[in-house]
Amino acid sequence: MSVTAVVFDMDGLIFDTERLARDAWRRAMAERGYELSDEVYLPAIGRTVDGACRHFAQALGPDLPIAEIEAAKAAYLLELLEPAPPMKPGLSALLDGLDELRLPTAVASSTARAEVERRLDSVGLLGRFAATAGGDEVARGKPAPELFLLACDRLGMQPSGCVVLEDSEAGVRAAAAAGMVPVIVPDLVQPSPAALALASAVVPSLREALAVVQGL
Repeated sequence: MSVTAVVFDMDGLIFDTERLARDAWRRAMAERGYELSDEVYLPAIGRTVDGACRHFAQALGPDLPIAEIEAAKAAYLLELLEPAPPMKPGLSALLDGLDELRLPTAVASSTARAEVERRLDSVGLLGRFAATAGGDEVARGKPAPELFLLACDRLGMQPSGCVVLEDSEAGVRAAAAAGMVPVIVPDLVQPSPAALALASAVVPSLREALAVVQGL
């Protein structure tokens, strides 16, 4: 294939934030008498806030005060992300390499676009990406393909030439459904057999991603 662009997920891929998000959800749940196990939490990774809330309500019961919990979680997470979210190892070198290859990049995250851009700007990365797309801008979040298709549209690229770097199964499924080329960079969850079947490659960190893109 001829790679024309690279699209990045954000949480768990650009930023090491999935553990912080889990801690914030757990704190908000525990204060209201609910225990959030990994069995319940991990399938929510990669989904929009609305998608995660629906998942938790289904898993923990209809009496779960999910709106109250999500509001508390959001406040706790902002505290944990101050002054800036921690970046994943290898990110800067990967962006430099993609610049040398003249491959445009975008961020497509289930997080709301304003927050995506705020976090990128807080570490001086906003200008490194040609486009951003947030979960609040589409009717259906990951694993539906709409978010990645929006990123492709903003880049002015056809999906078939776009590589997607993702850590979550929902994101891998979304990229594949969009006709893009998923590459998995695992974070909290190791890829399932279903995710592996959809992915072009799996790399242990962003440090190895550039060689994969060049190989495609």
